[in-house]
Amino acid sequence: MKQTSHPIISRSLLAAAALLLATGATAQAATLAQIKQSGHVRIAVANEIPYGYIDMSGHARGAGPDVAAQIMKQLGVKKIDWVTASFGSLIPGLKAGRYDMVAAEMAILPQRCQQVLFSEPNSSYGEGLLVAKGNPKKLHSYEAFAKSKGKVAIMAGADQLEMMHALGIPDTRIVTISNNADAISTVSTGRADAYAATGLTVAQLAGKSKKVQAAKPFTDPVIKGTPARSWGGFAFAQNSTDLRDAVNAQLAKFKKTDGWRKIMTRYGFSANDDKQSLAKTTAQLCKG
Repeated sequence: MKQTSHPIISRSLLAAAALLLATGATAQAATLAQIKQSGHVRIAVANEIPYGYIDMSGHARGAGPDVAAQIMKQLGVKKIDWVTASFGSLIPGLKAGRYDMVAAEMAILPQRCQQVLFSEPNSSYGEGLLVAKGNPKKLHSYEAFAKSKGKVAIMAGADQLEMMHALGIPDTRIVTISNNADAISTVSTGRADAYAATGLTVAQLAGKSKKVQAAKPFTDPVIKGTPARSWGGFAFAQNSTDLRDAVNAQLAKFKKTDGWRKIMTRYGFSANDDKQSLAKTTAQLCKG
C-alpha cells in the first residue's frame, strides 16, 4: 500500500493548539462529523517499531498507521496529522483531546477499557525477551525473574508490568525505561538483565545491535493458566463512539482483503498472528 506523506504536526494543528492555550479552553477529540467536514484527523503513535512510528523522513509507518491510513481513505478523510508521544502518554493525551485516535497497536486490557474506547482488534502478538549477547544469565522466560534476584526492564505504561506482577515479580526487580530506544543500552550495560516486550519489538531491537539478542528458546508467560498473548487495537476518547464505530466498520471490511494481510506481513506478523487477531472481540478483552 502506498502511503501519503504527512507532517507530524500540521500548521493548522499548531494554530489550534495556540488558540487553546490563549483562551484557556479545553481541547476535545473531534467527532466523526467534524473530521469528515474538515477532511483531516489527528492520530498519535508512540515511535515503537513495528507497531506505529515516524521514520527518518517524517512519514508514519507501522501496522497501526498503515491500516489507519487505509481506513481514513475509506472514510473519505484526506489528511492525517501524525502526533508522536511516549507510550505512557498516549491515553492521557487522548483523554485530554490532544488527538482524535491512537494507532499504536495498544493492547486491549480491562484497565485501559475503563479510560478509553477501543476498536475491534487489528493485530495479535506474543511476548519476547531481549538479553545480552550470548544470554549469559540463561534467561528464557519472564518467570525466571520470580526465581532469581535479576532485574528485568519494561517500558513505562506497557502491559508487561501487569504480567510481572501476576507472576509475583516485585517492583524492586523491575527497571522502568521511557522508550524502546533505551532498551539496548539498559541491557548491554547491565542496568537490567533483560528487557521484556512483545516478540516483534524484541526482534527489531536485536537486529540493531550486536551487543544484544532475543532470548531463544523463549516461553511465553502463563498468566492465570493461559499463555500470554496481546490483541492490539485503535484507541479513542470515551465520547468518540461515532468515530470508533465508523473505524470498526471499515476495519472489518479491510481485514478481509489481501491488502490488510500484506501490511501485517510487511511488519513481521505471522499467519498465526493474523488468525489470532480474529480470535477475540474487544468486549471479551475488556471483560478480562
